[in-house]
Amino acid sequence: MIAIGSDHAGFRLKELIIRHLEERALPCRDFGAFDGRGADYVPIGAAVAEAVAAGACERGILICGTGIGMSIAANKRAGIRAALCGDTYSAELSRRHNDANVLALGARVVGEGLAMRIVDAWLDAPFDGGRHLERVKLISRLEESVLGGLGGGAAADCQRPQKCS
Repeated sequence: MIAIGSDHAGFRLKELIIRHLEERALPCRDFGAFDGRGADYVPIGAAVAEAVAAGACERGILICGTGIGMSIAANKRAGIRAALCGDTYSAELSRRHNDANVLALGARVVGEGLAMRIVDAWLDAPFDGGRHLERVKLISRLEESVLGGLGGGAAADCQRPQKCS
């Protein structure tokens, strides 16, 4: 199951992607917006991220004007690796190397045809594992350290005033 959501700027592209997913026989769950009227990206991005992080949906696709807001909102949820992609190469490698579980797209940035190719590249690419698995685990440990408090290390060092060279 693919979770999908957009704000008003991404509504039209979201509807096209839903049809594209249906043509590929991939079920999806629509988290809104449900029309082209004003809709905030933050709660929709958060709802899709929660569905993916909780395991209710395998992956998520988010669309807003640039894709930036949606990717930022989704990446606030632990366990989410949202990748903003504007080309098929980045979409494929976001899966192969980063095990991205949410794809963010900018409806005002990519055309409809390219958006469908990006979605396909992202859906079809497997996670390579291997050396990339260790990096994904490092991301998870970073999330845990931030959620558990800043107990020292590099994050604490960044809070001390220091001269940058």
